[in-house]
Amino acid sequence: MKNLTIQPINWKKPKGYANGILTENGCLFIGGQIGWNTDQIFETHTFIGQMEQALINIVEIVKTAGGGVNDIVRLTWYIKDKTEYMNNQKAIGQTYKKILGDHYPAMSMIVVKDLIEEQAILEIEATALI
Repeated sequence: MKNLTIQPINWKKPKGYANGILTENGCLFIGGQIGWNTDQIFETHTFIGQMEQALINIVEIVKTAGGGVNDIVRLTWYIKDKTEYMNNQKAIGQTYKKILGDHYPAMSMIVVKDLIEEQAILEIEATALI
C-alpha cells in the first residue's frame, strides 16, 4: 500500500493540500483543521465554536481513515489569542470532553501572530495511529 489521501465524503476538497495522509504503517497525518464546516464556511467566530468544529473535523478525518478518537496520539494547536484561551479554560475543557471524551494525546499549544484563513481563530494539527 502506498500513502493514501484521506478526504471525508461530502467535504469540499481542499486547495493545495490534503486533509489527511495515511501511511503504509497506519500513521495518519492530519493537516491543520480550522473552525469551518465541510463546505469551508465559518458558522461561528468564537474561540469555543471554532475549537469545537476543528475537533469535529479531526475526528471525522480519523473515522474516514478507519480509526477512532483513541487512535489520536498528538494534537498541535495554533492559537491567535492566549488571553482568550486562558480566560475560557472551563468551556474549553467541556467542549474538548464533548468531542474527545477522556482521551488526552500528547499536545502542544503555540501562540501565533496570524493564520492564513483570515476568519480562523485557531488551527489544530493531529496525528493518529490506526
